[in-house]
Amino acid sequence: MEENSRQYREIFDTTIGETISQAIRIIASDPALVIPGSVILHHQRKAVDVRRKHEAGGLLVPPVIIASITSRCNLACAGCYMHGRHEKPVPEMDPATLASVADQAAELGVSVFVIAGGEPLVRQDEIFRIAKAHPAILFPVFTNGLLIDDAVAETIASCRNVVPIISFEGFREDTDSRRGDGVYDRLLATCARLKRRNIFFGCSVTTTRENFSSVTDEEFIRQMSGAGARVFTFVEYVPMEAGSEHLVLTHEQKNVLQIVLADFNRKFPALFIGFPGDEEQYGGCLAAGRGFVHVSPSGDLEPCPAAPYSDANLTKVPLKEALRSRLLARLREEPEVLAETEGGCALRANRVWAEELLSGPDTTKSG
Repeated sequence: MEENSRQYREIFDTTIGETISQAIRIIASDPALVIPGSVILHHQRKAVDVRRKHEAGGLLVPPVIIASITSRCNLACAGCYMHGRHEKPVPEMDPATLASVADQAAELGVSVFVIAGGEPLVRQDEIFRIAKAHPAILFPVFTNGLLIDDAVAETIASCRNVVPIISFEGFREDTDSRRGDGVYDRLLATCARLKRRNIFFGCSVTTTRENFSSVTDEEFIRQMSGAGARVFTFVEYVPMEAGSEHLVLTHEQKNVLQIVLADFNRKFPALFIGFPGDEEQYGGCLAAGRGFVHVSPSGDLEPCPAAPYSDANLTKVPLKEALRSRLLARLREEPEVLAETEGGCALRANRVWAEELLSGPDTTKSG
């Protein structure tokens, strides 16, 4: 089991390095982008060694941290996972705590610090402050794009390790039906602002059974490439609301998606990334620190964004200690809990197991 674990981590580390290298090849003609990209690639190689040293000492550090830094948003999209968590309002991590989490992640060897929400750009000053403090770390920011005016675009242009990933649902009809009338055209205007400044940015597509054929069609890729997108992230839909299970990709679509993304990576001058990715290649879901962990707006360290279970809070304990949490350790010890289900999040499907574990006497949840 341990040998298999080391093997998938080596595969994932290699994939991250190859993805960054491919991005540098895509932007090869622009020194303003190549130089920061090369710094990030160099850090990734060093970060792998840092993580291996920690692992030798019994601490598994994921290469990717996803931090949902706020539950606030200027939209109310149908099927939003943050709303689907049904959590009572709690205080967000304050600026000092958020900055400390990023500092600790950098020290432990994290390569990619993904920033999400809600709408993360409601805390844009903090995002840019953290990113500028850590120029060797890549900060993809998953945003609805509507807060990126000319001033924000100028700031992003001065902070090249920030990569805006703008949410589309496909073409105009699908995007507006989920996000609101007129949003699609406003997002194209945002793309134009970023493209004029030669900012490396992308789009995120929540991929469902209904929009699968349109968002995996080359016409959509050509249109978004023309708008300036150079990263395409296909996020498989997770049913957070009862009655939406019919939107989950079929097993056939999941398999086809991996083939399509590999084909697009050969055909187009852009990066195509699937999330959660090819779980068969990695021996199951990469959550719970196997490849990534999630930080909630209040600082709870969780297995993934779709699974709001935690026994460690980063406002109370250091990241290094939280990564040793009983919940994360048990999930890695019992990978069958993260085995693929009939769609959606495997851990949510095993919520009784998680809740019983968290109610036990050894939990260390502090927030």
